[in-house]
Parts: sequence; structure tokens; C-alpha cells
Amino acid sequence: MNIHKSYAVFGLGRYGKAVAKELLDNGATVLAIDKDRRVVDDLAGEIPLCKCADVTELGVMKQLGISNIDVVIISMAENFEASVMATMLCKEEGVKRIIVKCANEVHCNILKKVGADEVVLPERDFGIRFAKNILTSGFLDIADISSDFSILEIDIKEDWIGKTLRQLELRNKYNINVIALKKGQDVDIVLDPDGIIEENTKMIVIADKKSIKRIK
Repeated sequence: MNIHKSYAVFGLGRYGKAVAKELLDNGATVLAIDKDRRVVDDLAGEIPLCKCADVTELGVMKQLGISNIDVVIISMAENFEASVMATMLCKEEGVKRIIVKCANEVHCNILKKVGADEVVLPERDFGIRFAKNILTSGFLDIADISSDFSILEIDIKEDWIGKTLRQLELRNKYNINVIALKKGQDVDIVLDPDGIIEENTKMIVIADKKSIKRIK
């Protein structure tokens, strides 16, 4: 990370706040912005340059001096329209690098087309990263990857044995996404939807917090 560059973070939810604090902890100058006054007031003591503003308005962006910022991280995935508008305005203001957090692949593709230099899809990106990690470590602890999703290792249910992933329909029934199958020290991340689930197999899954309770 280049601490001599200037950074701005739009949206101070769990993800945006974590990014802003990490940048600060590493000595970078960070302008943190959220439209919720309560959020800004709560973080004012932790983030010196913390402002309440609507980054979907061009006049506001100009007042904030966004054209002087090197890198903008837009963390407003829950509001796609706002993410698009903020991305377009940053591009118009000449921001050199625009990184946008997305809610899904479709949003990622659209945001790239309107000016995002990089897109972040936490569920996908963390899933890939953790899958690579378990190939070397052979074990995965429960980990939060966002305010809503976790990645964890689960034991298969007895009635899943002998069935295929396609037959189980875990995404439809439980809203969980299987990213790997583990048996002993062997981990398979290239999943065959018609492969038979064998006894003593464990699953590495990404799921929201409510779904986790249903499958435990």
C-alpha cells in the first residue's frame, strides 16, 4: 500500500469502516464519508476526517475535493443506484482509481462499465481465498466475511449421503453455497454437481447467519 496516496471511503458500514481503519492504521490519509449523521458522529473519534455527505450529488463531490483523491473505495453495495452514481461522479471528477464493493456479479459488471476500475464481491472473493487456504492447511475455522455471511466447515447430514449436490439443492433449500468438499485431508474445489456425496465428507460452505442456524 502506498501511504503517500490519498484515500476516500464512501459508506461506513462494517466493511467500509474496516477498510478506513486499516488504511489509517497503516499511516494513510483517509477521508471517510457516510450520509448517516449518527454513523459519522460515532466514528468521529476514531477517524479524524469523517464527514456526513451525500456522494451521489456532484456539487457535494466538488465541495469535498474528490478530484484530489487518488483512490476511492465505494462501500454502498446495499444501495446499487447510489453506488452507480458515486462511481460515475468519481470518474467524472478524474479519480485515478475507483474500487467498488458489489452485491452480485451483475452489479459488478455494470459498475465496471460505468467507471469502476476494480470491483469487490466479498462472498465470491473470500470464498476463493479461503478455498485456496484450505488446500494447504486442510482445516477451516468459521469466519465472518461480511456483516451477513460466514464461511465454515460443516458435517453432512445423514440423509445427504449417497445423493448429489444437484439432488440436495442446498442453495434453494437452505440458501447455502458449497465451495468445496473435504474428506480426510483431501479437499476438492472443482465440484461435480452430479458426484455422489460419500460418508465422512465435510462441506465448506458460504451462508448467511440465519441459514447457518438451520443447517447446524
